[in-house]
Amino acid sequence: MDFSFSYYIGLAGIMVFAISGAVAALEHKEHHHDVFSVFFTGFITAIGGGTLRDITLGNYPVSWVKDENILWAIFLGFLLVIFFPKRLTKLRSELFLFDTLGIGIYTVLGTRIALDHGVNFFASALLGMISAIFGGVIRDTLMNEVPFIFRKEIYATACLAGAILYLILHSLQFDGNLNLILSASVVVIIRITAVKYNLGLPKIKIF
Repeated sequence: MDFSFSYYIGLAGIMVFAISGAVAALEHKEHHHDVFSVFFTGFITAIGGGTLRDITLGNYPVSWVKDENILWAIFLGFLLVIFFPKRLTKLRSELFLFDTLGIGIYTVLGTRIALDHGVNFFASALLGMISAIFGGVIRDTLMNEVPFIFRKEIYATACLAGAILYLILHSLQFDGNLNLILSASVVVIIRITAVKYNLGLPKIKIF
């Protein structure tokens, strides 16, 4: 099993996405959420994008079935929410911290995994983006909310930009770990900037 720097960064991304989903469940005022439903929302948020990526690549068994450390990372995220619900809810609402970190990490690692399976440049970028956003789409759907990708804020585009940067630097034989950090940081910076200044892509007008 690979216990490299990127492996542990991936586990961290899984944990923050699990926190994101669990906290979203706690915050939702229209539904009563027991312990299992909070855990399930965090779980499906954490594994949704990676599972779709693995299925698309024919990578079986999918990552969370093959690697029990992924499940431990999800469980740790869930425990943090159980023991520190107010603090984590404040961080999520004020800094949208967990969503932002999660998509940054997932984008780059999803792109790298696609490359490792011999996928072409454009498909690798798209799979990196899908890895990052699909868990959030499932989470928002479960919460009966409009997914981020259908809102004004730049979300999926930030992931695509980070994936493309990763691929460019990879083709230039840039250091892998530094590439991971830089490309994930670009996703985070674009996302934070878009929210802070209320930026969005141009709308398509139907005549």
